[in-house]
Order: sequence, then C-alpha cells, then structure tokens
Amino acid sequence: MKKFHQFTQIALLIFFVAYLIFFMAFETVGGMFGMDEITSESMVKILLAGFVLFLLSWAISYFAMKKQTELLAKKEAEMNQLKAKLYDLEHPSIPTAPKKPSPSKGPDSDPTNLPPRQNIT
Repeated sequence: MKKFHQFTQIALLIFFVAYLIFFMAFETVGGMFGMDEITSESMVKILLAGFVLFLLSWAISYFAMKKQTELLAKKEAEMNQLKAKLYDLEHPSIPTAPKKPSPSKGPDSDPTNLPPRQNIT
C-alpha cells in the first residue's frame, strides 16, 4: 500500500505538471488536441480529473496511515505482554506463610523492655 501511495503521488505531480505545460504552450499544442480555444467545459473536465487524482491519493494515504497505526498498536500490545511475562520470570512470587505469634517471654529476659529514664535535677 505504501508503494501504491508513492505512485499516486507521482501520478498527481505528473498530471499537474503536464496541465501547466499544456496551458503555457496552448497556442502551439492546442491544435493537436482539436482545441482552438479554452472553454469552460474543457477546464472543468481537466480540473475534475485532477481533483479525482488528488482524492484518490489522499484516500490511499489515509488508509495506509490507518493500517500503520493499527499495526503499531498491535505491536505495542504484544510488546507489553512480553514485558509482563519477562517481569514475571525475573520476579517470581513466593507464597508467604502466615506468621505465627512468638511466645512472649518475661519482662526480665527482653532487653528492649527497659524502664523509662528518670531525670534527676
């Protein structure tokens, strides 16, 4: 689709360059096409042909960009899934057992249970 889009852009460019050259050299080239003078009907036909080429080129570029955007979104989703799998492999979850309360010992055996300090003045 991308190559076809490039061809339509080139065809549009060639059409308008030929259109420009034809009307710049109309005095000499017009007789070859059986046109003695430029009529509004011939101008409308030529401009409509150019407009159709332009719309064709625009539509193809739109669909090519849409396809690329969808493909990119699909690749990003796939990459995020692979990152999640890699993270799960690197950081396996270890089931934790519930902690059992340790038997409390008397207040004399625990050095952290010191009586509060008394300030003497």
